Amino acid sequence: MTSATHLVLIPSYNPGVRLSATVRAARAHWDPVWVVVDGSTDGSAALLAELARGDPGLRVLVRERNGGKGAALLDGLRAARSAGYTHVLAMDSDGQHPAECIEEFMSASRAAPGAMILGAPVFDSSAPRIRLRGRRIANWWTNLETLWAGIADTLFGFRVYPIGPLLEVMQRTRWMRRFDFDAEAVVRLSWRGVAAHNLPAPCRYFSRAEGGVSHFHYWRDNLLLTWMYTRLFCGFLVRLPLLAARRIAR
Repeated sequence: MTSATHLVLIPSYNPGVRLSATVRAARAHWDPVWVVVDGSTDGSAALLAELARGDPGLRVLVRERNGGKGAALLDGLRAARSAGYTHVLAMDSDGQHPAECIEEFMSASRAAPGAMILGAPVFDSSAPRIRLRGRRIANWWTNLETLWAGIADTLFGFRVYPIGPLLEVMQRTRWMRRFDFDAEAVVRLSWRGVAAHNLPAPCRYFSRAEGGVSHFHYWRDNLLLTWMYTRLFCGFLVRLPLLAARRIAR
């Protein structure tokens, strides 16, 4: 399906062998698809450039240095707004996210353009247990800091965002540039009154033998999330009267 308002935006950093299949699958379900190469050192920028040469629906943006997922998305969001787009569906480049769900999520966004359409992951046996336990903790904090505003999963990055509110939120803070992007984005958008609509989406963790790549660092990224939730909790306390009044008025 082709759209002049909604595009698929894929941040990519050394994504491994599943990159081509992921991009082709996204293109099979949507036009246009943009990929932001975030300072990759694995030759994937050249691979994507070759794919784009034969596909006018694929655009590749290249960042010279790695800045993190949020930084890559920020560049893509700015370029998308300049090109006249109003919404982006963000998805990862490593094959974990379901390209077959793109059209359903975009349709949901068109029906509720002021909302964020969030993937509620459906995990199979490939999901590491330690990641699932950490996810439950992160979800609890997000629900607390949004007064249970209906966010089913705070870390799953398969989502449709309205570009305007997300850019306003990101440009007011120096955070949200790395692994903290997904969780902080939904909290801050919820504080702005952007409703959360959840749709189920299958999630697959590939093993190394299957070409899976993970840039998650257990201690570094959990410390980053801990600092993020500490910052957000302080912001939550300041906003609590407004959030509570909004909740009562529903």
